[in-house]
Amino acid sequence: MERHAELPVSERVVVLLIAAIQFINILDFMIVMPLGPDFARELDISSNHIGIIAGAYTAAAAVAGVAGSFFLDRFDRRKALAVCMFGLVIGTALAGLSWNLPTLIGARVIAGLFGGPATALSLAIVADVVPRERRGRAMSTVMTAFSLASIAGVPISLEIAHAAGWRAPFYSVAAFGVLITAASIFLLPPLKLHLKSGITPPGFGMFKMITKPLPLLAALALMAMVTSAFAVIPNIPIYLEFNLGYTGEAWITSLLGSIGIDYTPSVLGPLYLIGGIASLLVLQVVGRMTDRFGSAAVSWAGAALTVTIMYIWFINYQPALPSLFLFVFFMGAMTVRGVPARTLDTKVPLAHERAAFMSM
Repeated sequence: MERHAELPVSERVVVLLIAAIQFINILDFMIVMPLGPDFARELDISSNHIGIIAGAYTAAAAVAGVAGSFFLDRFDRRKALAVCMFGLVIGTALAGLSWNLPTLIGARVIAGLFGGPATALSLAIVADVVPRERRGRAMSTVMTAFSLASIAGVPISLEIAHAAGWRAPFYSVAAFGVLITAASIFLLPPLKLHLKSGITPPGFGMFKMITKPLPLLAALALMAMVTSAFAVIPNIPIYLEFNLGYTGEAWITSLLGSIGIDYTPSVLGPLYLIGGIASLLVLQVVGRMTDRFGSAAVSWAGAALTVTIMYIWFINYQPALPSLFLFVFFMGAMTVRGVPARTLDTKVPLAHERAAFMSM
């Protein structure tokens, strides 16, 4: 398989840059629900509408994904990614400028329209640059963005909101996004290998390709994973605070006090911090397991863990079980599911079809 032999930077640098881009994209999505109670109070928005605000990004990303499948593979991936990231940054900044429900939903739609294709392009770049035999580890590195968003991004954003208001995290993420996008423009080389194959990108033929058994099965598997995850993940903060009456981890405040720190952290910040650390540790193992045992075997293990935690936490919840433990279990299960699914997805399409397939 032809590779980017002319890359002026190392494969690892490319993967780390893509991970940083994914960090911005994921954090932009993840902070909305934890900040929901804050902006709902200030903008006089019903808590029932918080899910709609989060869903606006997902719906827009889905529409942009289908539209992007017609043309994303026709451009240099670096330039296309830069355009998408700047659009995402603008949408994120506009969220901080919102003054009511319609303007906030509009800002999230803009972010989704660019954030969805940005993810597709990011994964296509990793598949272009990294050989199949090392792709599991590369994808696990990229997916550390989710863990780091939980470990650092969400807790820091919540503390920023605690100190400076709910708008400040959106401005902060947008500013950081500008820096990461600029770095990718200067450090990533032109990525045109898919244009040198002599084969025209699929365009409308994408629909014909997606109906073939293997691509269709891969697409349906990823759709099932993502849909099930995002049907649950955005609602966890609301479920914890309003259904379970979760008020935080009192032992953390006591621990800080015992070492002379008089500070009460936000309710959800420590939860995301500890859960993110756990998923980051799991990632180090899952990437290597995927390369060694294959995506299918690891996916089955992840599915079994996910079914278990869903039953324990949401169907047959027992108050004696600590929310921190359940949240960590959930984050770990999501990680075990995610890495093999994303790795398998990069192996199905050819180079000139990758961005289109990832968008779908």
